[in-house]
Amino acid sequence: MPAIFLLYGNDEFAIARRIREFESEFTDPTAAEMNTTRLEARTMTENGLNNAVNAMPFLAPRRLVFIAQPSGKYNKPELRRKFLEFLEKAPDSTKLVIHESIEPKEAEKHWLVKWADKKKPLVKTQAFMLPRLKDMPGWIVNEAKNQGGKMEPSAAAKLAEMTGVDTRQAGMEIAKLLAYVNWERPVRGSDVEAVCIVTSQQSVFDFVDALSQGNARVAQKLLHRLLESEDPFSLWGMVVRQFRLLIQAREILDGRGNKDDVARALSVHPYVAEKATAQAGRFSMDSLEGIYHRLLRIDEQVKTSQVTLDLALDTLVVELAR
Repeated sequence: MPAIFLLYGNDEFAIARRIREFESEFTDPTAAEMNTTRLEARTMTENGLNNAVNAMPFLAPRRLVFIAQPSGKYNKPELRRKFLEFLEKAPDSTKLVIHESIEPKEAEKHWLVKWADKKKPLVKTQAFMLPRLKDMPGWIVNEAKNQGGKMEPSAAAKLAEMTGVDTRQAGMEIAKLLAYVNWERPVRGSDVEAVCIVTSQQSVFDFVDALSQGNARVAQKLLHRLLESEDPFSLWGMVVRQFRLLIQAREILDGRGNKDDVARALSVHPYVAEKATAQAGRFSMDSLEGIYHRLLRIDEQVKTSQVTLDLALDTLVVELAR
């Protein structure tokens, strides 16, 4: 069996699901906690990486180590060479799962993918790319089946209009819809209109709008409303993804693109592209990158139990609105 797995692509929802499958291989929660380490490449130290990978498993046949977004840290040829040499020397007692956000057009030439292709069968690769917009209704129908329910094609088409190719948002909306019909019948178009008229994505747009305008009171009110209806970690994922979308949209705007270019380049619904373009126009690239690095620091603090996610989000609102 391969000891190293590379999960890559731009479908974060599918990658997150695959990561959960790796985590579920532990049948004992205590063994899982003691033998699992999650590392964010941008913030991890060399000692931290070495200790996580080379530690011996405790009451389990293998340790499980996740390394997120290595390209954020290893951005020079010499750094990459040393990192890859280290990975190749990892003990068989450690299962390494590397996950990296890569756009389809960049995949073949990406340094991690090229390395992994040369190192088969030691390294197993799995690509997770977002579906095309025209394929999204079919994806929604299949995802409804995966979640134990059914959805009429017309309902899937209506939901696709709302979510675009945002598979994470679509997955959450499907879960709401199946609960709404209690898994007793197929979801219809009228159900989509009843349940998904005000989507979480729209609320996140409004939340970021308030932040960009420095309106802490409104941003905090929207945040608390979202926390009442959404799982905090799902909400966190949406906020992080929104700022990543704004960075991409800002790059396109700086290259003299417009909302149509954003929709095509990022494979998002025209409505999402219009909102993202307007929001990106209120931030400089430097400020967006600063916010994104702050989000990464919060992610590390939450995962290491230094702060609760609710408190971190409240603090973020105060900082950004200021």
